[in-house]
Amino acid sequence: MDAFIKTAEQQKLIEGIRALGPSFQQREPALDAAGSFPFRNIEELKKLDYHTLTLPKEYGGQGFGLYEYILAQEAISEASGPTGLSIGWHTGIVLEFAENRHWHAHSAEWLMKEIRNGALVNTAATESNAGSPTRGALPRTTAVPEGGDLIITGEKTYVSMAPALDFFFVTASSAKDEVITVIIPRDAAGVTILESWDSVSMRGTASQTLRLEGVRIPASYVLKTAHAAVPAKGWLLHIPACYIGIAAAARAYALEFAVSYAPASLRKPIAETPSIRQAIGEMELELETARHMLYGTVERYENAADKSALQGALDATKIAVTQAALSIVDQAMKIVGSRALSEANPMHRHYLNVRAGLYNPPMEDMVKARLAQQAIESCQKKE
Repeated sequence: MDAFIKTAEQQKLIEGIRALGPSFQQREPALDAAGSFPFRNIEELKKLDYHTLTLPKEYGGQGFGLYEYILAQEAISEASGPTGLSIGWHTGIVLEFAENRHWHAHSAEWLMKEIRNGALVNTAATESNAGSPTRGALPRTTAVPEGGDLIITGEKTYVSMAPALDFFFVTASSAKDEVITVIIPRDAAGVTILESWDSVSMRGTASQTLRLEGVRIPASYVLKTAHAAVPAKGWLLHIPACYIGIAAAARAYALEFAVSYAPASLRKPIAETPSIRQAIGEMELELETARHMLYGTVERYENAADKSALQGALDATKIAVTQAALSIVDQAMKIVGSRALSEANPMHRHYLNVRAGLYNPPMEDMVKARLAQQAIESCQKKE
């Protein structure tokens, strides 16, 4: 990743994160437990003011853009995938606002102050048995006006970082059958976190269920409406950044193992055998290619006058880089051998965690369907 660091500011940012790496890695086994969450990791990142990384400078933030954000997310995830994916939602949502200024002005004003002072946020959009919002599912959560307030009722699943969030950005159907996003404070009456997250992959993200039972909020707590759509969400590249970070960790472990493990039958490190050298070369090629694609797309996005024109590139990058991460981890597992499946070995954790990338948006089948449609339409126009 060092080859993609371009400025002294970026170098300082990554060095600060890497200094936390050893302690993050020591805590990783604890994240295998049900109900676990990397509280200390998040607190240590907040001491670096990471929660303000993408907060605009006029609100007291650091004002970094997409490139620095993606560099940082890869570095965090190399030390702890669940920590990277968790904090990435908060930092990315703030970056989306910084780029588009699409929140209601009143809401943005006080939320930015809360975030500057340490508040963490994430969106709660998915609902059980309702389908993914990325596939067009409408929220069954409702926002009913009563006096000058809104009464919010519903249930949201897969709310990452739920134990540490201060505000939930909840999608709901309004009385006018419009989809709105409302701000729900964690301490509001009627808010309950259900410990439903039992995934064996990325268990430490604590992506629990949020239950809202007649939660009363001021009508001014509407964050945005469906009309406040953004042209493209470059910040979602934090997802492939997370998984390539996990792949980099698996690669580093496998490489160190290969150069140090010398079985008695071989009398030399296995890294000196042609088959292992070939496997290492394949890992290196995939990692290098994936990073060039990821950071190349980031640079194109930042320089694009029309960011909507980059949507196809964003989708393709997520799929290709995540697939590369899966392949790199699988190759690393083969190099380490059967001991990689040991509970005491970190490789089994990389193997499980990297597979969560298959289920983060955008979904592979949707991207392929769009690409197929575009290809077919392009061909038909030529006829």
